[in-house]
Amino acid sequence: MKPLNQTPIKCRRKFDETFKREAVNNWLTSGKSVAVIAKELGLAANRLYAWRNRFAPANLGGRTAEGAKPGSPADLQAQLDAALREIRHLREQRDILKKTLGILSEPSTNATHGLTR
Repeated sequence: MKPLNQTPIKCRRKFDETFKREAVNNWLTSGKSVAVIAKELGLAANRLYAWRNRFAPANLGGRTAEGAKPGSPADLQAQLDAALREIRHLREQRDILKKTLGILSEPSTNATHGLTR
């Protein structure tokens, strides 16, 4: 009797709107190819293209929110949200760099001990 080949059951993953927007924003602002970003996120590249059409700002190749006109409150809110996300990300990077600089600029305790003659 031969064992049956069992194929793994694939569950359909669902992503919330925030994840989709962040993924598209990451792709469009990183300068990386869609294939690289898709692989990093474990997605198919065509998902990012579809999400771009829904969530990207109009000036980056997407439609405005719910058919909103450029300069409308919905469009301006989307731009504000994207800017706030970028500010938060840049502040995190700045804080990490400050901590790293503080660690690297501390004198090493091993360098000063044991070198006296």
